[in-house]
Amino acid sequence: MRINGGVQLNENGLKTAIRAMQVQTALMANVSDNVNGFDKVGYQRRESVVSSFTEFLGVDGLSTVVDDTVGRISRTDNPMDLAMASKGYFQIQTPEGVRMTRDGRFKIDVDGNCLDLQGNKVLSNTGVPIKFNILPESPKDVVVNTRGAISILDRKDKKLKHVANLGIVDSNGVGIVNPQVQQGYSEYSNVALQNEFMSLMPIKRTFEANRQMFLIENSNLQKAISQLGQAG
Repeated sequence: MRINGGVQLNENGLKTAIRAMQVQTALMANVSDNVNGFDKVGYQRRESVVSSFTEFLGVDGLSTVVDDTVGRISRTDNPMDLAMASKGYFQIQTPEGVRMTRDGRFKIDVDGNCLDLQGNKVLSNTGVPIKFNILPESPKDVVVNTRGAISILDRKDKKLKHVANLGIVDSNGVGIVNPQVQQGYSEYSNVALQNEFMSLMPIKRTFEANRQMFLIENSNLQKAISQLGQAG
């Protein structure tokens, strides 16, 4: 007795070529997003992940992961600009819930609330919005140490008074003890343009190969239809 097993798949050539071009288009779109994010503060590069059987699943077989390496840190001399020399995220309270970000460009409103550039409240390590009881006369009155502890200079007695500790967490939401906060700096993206442009080359070649396959299959199909019409 003979038992035959396994998986057999007969695929239409046109469908295979179209699906492959869709995958390559999605890969190019991810590279384009990284290039566009090169000069954005706090942007983290997205890496495309091609799973098994993507040739059959198409774009459903693609996913992305975040590259959490530290980006380019640049001095701004604005005391309310903060960057981290280690991995981690600031926590921001938005209308949609808590959001994590590497963009540490903050400000203080007239009520003493610490906000991001979009007006969302910055959270402390206790999960509550940070609020200054004393409004600084100058941004230079605000002091943030490397552990994320915020203090303000009380000009009446010339002493620093503690305000709150920044809520800085890792990608799993666990608090970081020493995030190595740098005051007066901003962190730009961790995108390397030369690497992104180099990664486009094999993607474009694969796209063009599948495009040519599509054209050949389409031409053969048209010939077959034409000959069948003549035979009829």
